Amino acid sequence: MLGGMTSKSLPRPTDAELAILRVVWERGPSTVRQVHEALAEARETGYTTTLKLMQIMAEKGLVTRDESARTHVYSARVSRDHTQKQLVSDLMDRAFGGSAAALVLQALSTQPASAAELGEIRKMIDHYRQSKQENKA
Repeated sequence: MLGGMTSKSLPRPTDAELAILRVVWERGPSTVRQVHEALAEARETGYTTTLKLMQIMAEKGLVTRDESARTHVYSARVSRDHTQKQLVSDLMDRAFGGSAAALVLQALSTQPASAAELGEIRKMIDHYRQSKQENKA
């Protein structure tokens, strides 16, 4: 727990913060320079901008900062999966009135899924149904 915050009450990351989190999730604990270099591959951004964003993210509780070495190392406070669930849940509530079906249907109509993705979706639905039946028993 950080300053009375639980991972459930962490603020929703901005687009720039999500870009930084993606780097940290993929690379693991990283310095500002490592994150900046990874971000610079996709778009031009200043080192001081990356530094300031990561400092703000530490203040917000989105990342933790290890200050034991001369170069500070930042780690994601919560997993990619947890953050994605938080963002999807928020979007589902705000834009789709809490309806998972409406969210999925809109997502599929906006960006058609590949056959492999549809197969994964089917597996998830089957797994969900099976777990609900097991919980009833």
